[in-house]
Amino acid sequence: MGLFVTFEGGEGSGKTTLINRLHDEMVALNFPAIKTREPGGNKISEQIRNIILDVENNEMDYRTEALLYAASRRQHLTEVILPALKQGKTVLCDRFLDSSLAYQGYARGLGIDNVYRINLYATEGIMPDITIYIDVSPQEGLNRISNSHREVDRLDLENSTFHAKVHEGYLKLAEMFPERIKVIDGARSLDEIYLNIKTIVLAQLRKG
Repeated sequence: MGLFVTFEGGEGSGKTTLINRLHDEMVALNFPAIKTREPGGNKISEQIRNIILDVENNEMDYRTEALLYAASRRQHLTEVILPALKQGKTVLCDRFLDSSLAYQGYARGLGIDNVYRINLYATEGIMPDITIYIDVSPQEGLNRISNSHREVDRLDLENSTFHAKVHEGYLKLAEMFPERIKVIDGARSLDEIYLNIKTIVLAQLRKG
């Protein structure tokens, strides 16, 4: 089996940029790797993503939201992630189960344990080998979004209290799963953050 690496963080944490850079370097070093994202990553999951993130869907019930993420995750896992891992590839995934725990479980108030159980059913207990959590303050992350050309989605439009709760949720998860979740200081330069992440991932690959 390959290595399953997930990247987590609040809005504007820089995950996508760092994943792209790591993927490109791994390919250059002849490590077989793919990059993907959640929600999304394949046809059905991308269609679910559009429903979840559509700014017009502001009446969405919180449990509906959690179940849609889990459904998208299931399809993505079976169609993209597991086949790649079985081929011995490293999977670099922008968000996975921890996003649901932080956003819906903690920030939405559904309960981390409740959302965890929903997702364990969806994933059959499959978890990442490593989770990179890029820790950026909610205000800094939102400032980065406002200064970028990225399209704003439904979650970006949540109030500052919600984003602060997401941040709290991630820190709680890092305490709950210290062996798996590696906390990276996202306030440093992009090069420093990237070097930190690359060192962690390549060390795990060389171990395994």
